[in-house]
Amino acid sequence: MESPFHSLVDLFKQLGLPHEPAAIQVFIESNRSACLGCSVQDAPVWSESQAAFLREAVEADADWAIAAESLADLLCR
Repeated sequence: MESPFHSLVDLFKQLGLPHEPAAIQVFIESNRSACLGCSVQDAPVWSESQAAFLREAVEADADWAIAAESLADLLCR
């Protein structure tokens, strides 16, 4: 059974991105402010499928929503 809690590492895995802590940090530093003026799922850094996954997670308030919102907090500043 899948855990209802998903970490940032889990989210990066789900998005098909490198998910080692150092890789996540590089991604965040490289893309900081990517979603200023838009929602995290509308940031230009995502593929169509990644954006769709994030959109569904946030809109459906799914198990992934907390991890997606954590990512938004890191990228939207």
